[in-house]
Amino acid sequence: MPAGNPPLYNNPKDLQSKIDSYFTEDNVKPTISGLAYHLGFESRQSFYDYEERIKFSYTIKRARLKIEMSYESKLHGNNVAGPIFALKNMGWKDVQGVEYPGGIPITGINYIVPNGDNTVPDK
Repeated sequence: MPAGNPPLYNNPKDLQSKIDSYFTEDNVKPTISGLAYHLGFESRQSFYDYEERIKFSYTIKRARLKIEMSYESKLHGNNVAGPIFALKNMGWKDVQGVEYPGGIPITGINYIVPNGDNTVPDK
Protein backbone atom coordinates (compact mmCIF):
# COMPACT_ATOMS: atom_id res chain seq x y z
CA MET A 1 0.00 0.00 0.00
CA PRO A 2 1.55 3.36 -1.02
CA ALA A 3 2.28 5.92 1.67
CA GLY A 4 0.58 9.31 1.79
CA ASN A 5 -2.87 10.56 0.99
CA PRO A 6 -4.59 9.93 -2.32
CA PRO A 7 -4.36 12.82 -4.79
CA LEU A 8 -7.00 15.52 -4.45
CA TYR A 9 -7.29 15.89 -8.23
CA ASN A 10 -7.10 13.20 -10.87
CA ASN A 11 -6.96 15.46 -13.90
CA PRO A 12 -6.14 19.06 -14.82
CA LYS A 13 -9.73 19.82 -15.84
CA ASP A 14 -11.05 19.20 -12.31
CA LEU A 15 -8.21 21.24 -10.82
CA GLN A 16 -8.85 24.11 -13.26
CA SER A 17 -12.54 24.12 -12.41
CA LYS A 18 -11.76 24.47 -8.69
CA ILE A 19 -9.18 27.21 -9.41
CA ASP A 20 -11.75 29.10 -11.49
CA SER A 21 -14.24 28.95 -8.64
CA TYR A 22 -11.65 30.56 -6.33
CA PHE A 23 -11.05 33.50 -8.64
CA THR A 24 -14.77 34.11 -9.16
CA GLU A 25 -15.68 34.24 -5.44
CA ASP A 26 -16.90 37.62 -4.26
CA ASN A 27 -14.49 39.74 -2.20
CA VAL A 28 -11.54 37.37 -2.65
CA LYS A 29 -8.13 39.00 -2.71
CA PRO A 30 -6.16 36.23 -4.41
CA THR A 31 -3.18 34.77 -2.57
CA ILE A 32 -1.22 31.55 -2.90
CA SER A 33 -2.26 30.51 0.62
CA GLY A 34 -5.89 31.32 -0.07
CA LEU A 35 -5.87 29.34 -3.29
CA ALA A 36 -4.09 26.39 -1.64
CA TYR A 37 -6.72 26.37 1.13
CA HIS A 38 -9.56 26.64 -1.38
CA LEU A 39 -8.14 23.70 -3.34
CA GLY A 40 -8.13 21.56 -0.18
CA PHE A 41 -4.37 21.42 0.36
CA GLU A 42 -3.03 21.40 3.91
CA SER A 43 -0.10 23.67 3.03
CA ARG A 44 1.34 25.92 0.35
CA GLN A 45 4.00 23.25 -0.18
CA SER A 46 1.33 20.79 -1.34
CA PHE A 47 0.23 23.39 -3.88
CA TYR A 48 3.83 23.73 -5.10
CA ASP A 49 4.20 19.93 -5.18
CA TYR A 50 1.30 19.73 -7.62
CA GLU A 51 3.22 22.09 -9.91
CA GLU A 52 5.97 19.45 -10.08
CA ARG A 53 3.51 16.89 -11.47
CA ILE A 54 3.72 17.10 -15.24
CA LYS A 55 0.00 16.87 -15.93
CA PHE A 56 -0.80 19.67 -13.43
CA SER A 57 2.21 21.93 -14.00
CA TYR A 58 0.64 24.23 -16.61
CA THR A 59 -2.57 24.64 -14.61
CA ILE A 60 -0.75 25.55 -11.38
CA LYS A 61 1.69 27.90 -13.18
CA ARG A 62 -1.22 29.79 -14.77
CA ALA A 63 -2.93 30.15 -11.39
CA ARG A 64 0.28 31.46 -9.80
CA LEU A 65 0.70 33.88 -12.70
CA LYS A 66 -2.80 35.23 -12.14
CA ILE A 67 -1.98 35.88 -8.47
CA GLU A 68 1.32 37.57 -9.42
CA MET A 69 -0.60 39.70 -11.92
CA SER A 70 -2.91 40.79 -9.10
CA TYR A 71 0.04 41.94 -6.97
CA GLU A 72 1.78 43.52 -9.95
CA SER A 73 -1.28 45.64 -10.75
CA LYS A 74 -1.14 47.06 -7.21
CA LEU A 75 2.31 48.52 -7.89
CA HIS A 76 0.58 51.48 -9.55
CA GLY A 77 -1.01 52.59 -6.26
CA ASN A 78 0.27 54.65 -3.35
CA ASN A 79 0.90 51.82 -0.89
CA VAL A 80 3.15 49.35 -2.68
CA ALA A 81 5.08 47.83 0.24
CA GLY A 82 2.77 44.82 0.58
CA PRO A 83 2.70 43.92 -3.12
CA ILE A 84 6.49 44.36 -3.35
CA PHE A 85 6.96 42.02 -0.37
CA ALA A 86 4.63 39.44 -1.92
CA LEU A 87 6.30 39.61 -5.33
CA LYS A 88 9.76 39.22 -3.78
CA ASN A 89 8.50 36.07 -2.04
CA MET A 90 7.38 34.85 -5.46
CA GLY A 91 10.92 35.12 -6.81
CA TRP A 92 10.98 38.70 -8.07
CA LYS A 93 14.08 40.77 -7.35
CA ASP A 94 14.48 44.44 -6.53
CA VAL A 95 17.17 45.76 -8.88
CA GLN A 96 18.86 48.89 -7.52
CA GLY A 97 20.66 49.97 -10.68
CA VAL A 98 20.82 49.20 -14.37
CA GLU A 99 24.00 49.15 -16.42
CA TYR A 100 23.68 49.83 -20.12
CA PRO A 101 26.18 48.58 -22.71
CA GLY A 102 29.20 50.86 -22.69
CA GLY A 103 29.60 50.61 -18.93
CA ILE A 104 27.60 53.67 -17.91
CA PRO A 105 25.84 52.75 -14.68
CA ILE A 106 22.50 54.37 -13.95
CA THR A 107 21.66 54.36 -10.25
CA GLY A 108 18.73 55.52 -8.22
CA ILE A 109 16.16 53.69 -10.37
CA ASN A 110 14.36 50.83 -8.68
CA TYR A 111 12.69 48.13 -10.73
CA ILE A 112 11.08 44.98 -9.51
CA VAL A 113 11.64 42.29 -12.09
CA PRO A 114 10.53 38.66 -12.14
CA ASN A 115 13.10 35.94 -11.54
CA GLY A 116 16.14 38.19 -11.84
CA ASP A 117 15.41 39.33 -15.38
CA ASN A 118 17.46 42.55 -15.40
CA THR A 119 15.83 44.12 -18.44
CA VAL A 120 14.31 47.56 -18.14
CA PRO A 121 10.53 47.50 -18.47
CA ASP A 122 8.83 49.57 -21.17
CA LYS A 123 7.58 52.95 -20.01
